[in-house]
Amino acid sequence: MFDRRAFLQTGAATLTALAVPHRLLAEGEKKTASQVAKGRIQRTLGRSGVELPVVSMGVMNADNPNLVRAALDGGIVHFDTAHGYMRGRNEEMLGEVFKGRKRDSFFLGTKVVAQGVDRTTGLPGPETKAETFVEMFHLSLKRLQLDHVDILYLHNVSRKEAALHGPILEALVRLRKEGKARLIGLSTHSNEPEAIRAAVESKAYDVVLTAYNFRQAHRAEVLKACQEASRAGLGVVAMKTQAGGRFSKDLPQPVNMKAALKWALQDPCVTTAIPGFTTFDQLSEDLVVMNDLRMTDAERQDVEGAAKTAGLYCQQCGSCRPQCPQGLPVPDLMRGYMYAAGYRNLGAAKELVGDLSLAGSPCGSCDACAVRCPQGFEVRARIGELLALRQVPDSFLA
Repeated sequence: MFDRRAFLQTGAATLTALAVPHRLLAEGEKKTASQVAKGRIQRTLGRSGVELPVVSMGVMNADNPNLVRAALDGGIVHFDTAHGYMRGRNEEMLGEVFKGRKRDSFFLGTKVVAQGVDRTTGLPGPETKAETFVEMFHLSLKRLQLDHVDILYLHNVSRKEAALHGPILEALVRLRKEGKARLIGLSTHSNEPEAIRAAVESKAYDVVLTAYNFRQAHRAEVLKACQEASRAGLGVVAMKTQAGGRFSKDLPQPVNMKAALKWALQDPCVTTAIPGFTTFDQLSEDLVVMNDLRMTDAERQDVEGAAKTAGLYCQQCGSCRPQCPQGLPVPDLMRGYMYAAGYRNLGAAKELVGDLSLAGSPCGSCDACAVRCPQGFEVRARIGELLALRQVPDSFLA
C-alpha cells in the first residue's frame, strides 16, 4: 500500500519501462489495430478512430483524487464513472481532478441508468422516459464540471428491447448530435451477447462496455458477440476483468490481477479494459500491463486454476430467480455481495441493497434455501451477510 509520494518515488522504474518499445501481441498485427506510442500499447476504439491505451481506469471504487492524478501522470488517459457511483460523489471527485486540465488530455465515459426498467425482466416500462434520462445526464455534466463527455453509456442493459428502446435511443443520438457526448454506447454485465448484438443492430451505438473475464461460463458466446461488434465498427471496452477480485471473503489472497487483465486483453477486439484499482501498488501493476501483454506460463496457470473455482463473480444467468419463493432479485444481491467481499466496497454494496427496497428479513420465512446456484454459491448465507450492512451507519462506510 503506497501513498502518492511513495508511488512517484518508487515507481520510477515502472515509468521508465513504459518508454521501452514492446513487441506486439501477435507478430504482424496491423498497427491500425494495436500500436505502441510513448511506450504504451494502444488500440483504436472502433470507427471513432480514437486511440486509447489498452489499460484504462474504472473509477467506481476509487475515492482518492491523488490516485486518479497518479494514473494520469502514469499515462492512463481513459476514465470510467457513472451517475450513480457513490451517489454522485464519484463524478464530483473527477470533476475536481480534471478542473484546469486541457480537455484533450483525458477521455471520460459516464453511464446513466434508464429509470423504470424492470429489474427481473430487464424490460423498459411506462416510466422509462427520455426526459428523466437526459435530466440525470445533465446533472452528471454539472458534477463533472464539463460541457461534454467522450462516451455516454446507457447503463446496465440486459435485453434487446432496452437497448433499442425508442425514446432513450433517440435521446442518446440527440445528445451526441448536440455535442454533449462525442460517442454513445451501452454497458452490460448480464445477458451480454444479446445486449451487444442489439447495439450492432441499432446502427446507432459507437461503443459497448461489457463484462469480459476468464470466469464467464458463456465467455465463448461473449467473445463471438464482441467480434461481431468489432467487425461492425463498434469499440469494445472490457469491465469485470478481475472476476470479483478474490476467491472468497475468507481467503486474503486475490485473483492474480495482472494475469486476469492480460487474459482479457489477449483478444484484439477489446480496445481497452477498465480495471477498478484502488491502491498505488495496483496502479503500478496495471501500468506494467499497459506496456506488455505477454502472459507467462505461471500467469496462464493462475488464470486456468482460478477459472475452476466459483469465486465471487456472479454469472447473472438468472436461473435462481424462478427458484426463490420470495421472488428476490438474487443476481443483484450476489453482485452486491461481490462488491462487499471482493471489492471491499461496503458503501457500494449498501447502496445497491438500499435501491432494492427489500423487506426486513426476506429469507426469514424459509426453513431452507430453495435456490441451487450453478456456481455453488450459498445464496441464503450470502444474502444474510449482505443485508446486515443495512444496520451500519453510512458515516462508517464513507
